[in-house]
Amino acid sequence: MSNILVYTLENKIYINLTNRCTNDCIFCLRKDKDDVCGQKLWLDSEDFGAEDVIEQFNKILQSFAHGGYKNEVVFCGYGEPLLKLDILKTVAKYIKDNYPQTKIRINTNGHANYVYKRNIAPELKGLIDEISVSLNGSTSAEYDELSQPKFENAYDEVKNFIKCCVESGIHTVASVVDGYKGRRLDILACAKIAKNLGADLRVREWIVNGY
Repeated sequence: MSNILVYTLENKIYINLTNRCTNDCIFCLRKDKDDVCGQKLWLDSEDFGAEDVIEQFNKILQSFAHGGYKNEVVFCGYGEPLLKLDILKTVAKYIKDNYPQTKIRINTNGHANYVYKRNIAPELKGLIDEISVSLNGSTSAEYDELSQPKFENAYDEVKNFIKCCVESGIHTVASVVDGYKGRRLDILACAKIAKNLGADLRVREWIVNGY
């Protein structure tokens, strides 16, 4: 299997668990390219286990033997990482148990509770340090236009997931992508929504290559 499950960007380690997603965002990087810094993130197969991820993680970690590693791991790739929840939890626990100084973040679209039909946020407490949830708009209509979710009322699900993460005691950030092909969001409205949910707001300026 030639899957790239673990890759690096800006001296951080990223984990690419799946190519499946419940959104089809119009600004998604994978619409225009299949790699990040030459690391191809389209998977040959989704049939792998946590042990495969951990093996690649340790190999990548060894490449930082002479320094440069920022002690940060991000679950983020060409798909929604929480669609592989069990693998994610196992890998996160391994990292926390063996490299407790490492900060772990998840970048997610916030649909996990809808997918699993339960509140999964408490299951992440203690395994991750931060969760970044894609708010991507100040209204449901704007969210649907930009994120192209594959089910109805997705914006409400995202906001509810943010609230659940906050209530679980996880440092939670609501993120938005601003400036897609010149389009500007109402950042003040997004900030108010995030604040009301108890989360911080991160504004990511859209750039063509995604990073």
